[in-house]
Amino acid sequence: MANTPYIVGITGGSGSGKTQFLHWVHRLLGEEHCCLVSQDNYYRDFPPHGLAENKVINFDEPSVIEDQAFANDLFQLKQGNTVHRREYTFNNPAITPKMLEFKPADIILVEGIFVFHFPAVAQQLDLKVFVETKEHLKLQRRIVRDTRERGYPLEDILYMYRHHVAPAYEKYIDPHKHEADLIFPNNQEYDEGERPTTAEVLVAYLKTKLS
Repeated sequence: MANTPYIVGITGGSGSGKTQFLHWVHRLLGEEHCCLVSQDNYYRDFPPHGLAENKVINFDEPSVIEDQAFANDLFQLKQGNTVHRREYTFNNPAITPKMLEFKPADIILVEGIFVFHFPAVAQQLDLKVFVETKEHLKLQRRIVRDTRERGYPLEDILYMYRHHVAPAYEKYIDPHKHEADLIFPNNQEYDEGERPTTAEVLVAYLKTKLS
């Protein structure tokens, strides 16, 4: 890798589809050209503020993220160094965490709900992308994801969305939307093999950074 990496931050509300959007971009660019770093792997093991009133942990506060480690790893990648990080499994006992390896690349894709909120992360971004989605679709996607992938009961999912997810979006995510260089709507569902035109537009731009 001859040049300093071009770092792209992708954010949006929980359930906006930003992770899937990022994977489309990753596949279109090719693994040899980019490295994907998710904020999800920087959750603290024990949230410092404890539990909510009904004993549901609030994972939608910036304090539950090891933001300094997140920023430091991003800096190391920018310097051309490989980074290792233990996978975060969302407290799912059925999953054994893997040791993840992030290798420096020409383009580094950084994804998470707080990537614009943390100054030490945001100041390293060369391009800021905001994925915007209608509220009812975000809730629907959150229900599907959390029941299938994380085994949460519906009651807990609805409680978290009302008391944690929605307030966090209003306080920590939406206020940074005006800082985005690009805002992409993501209200359509895609079948296997399909990809959004917005992902292709972003990839076309990023390929100019590779030439």
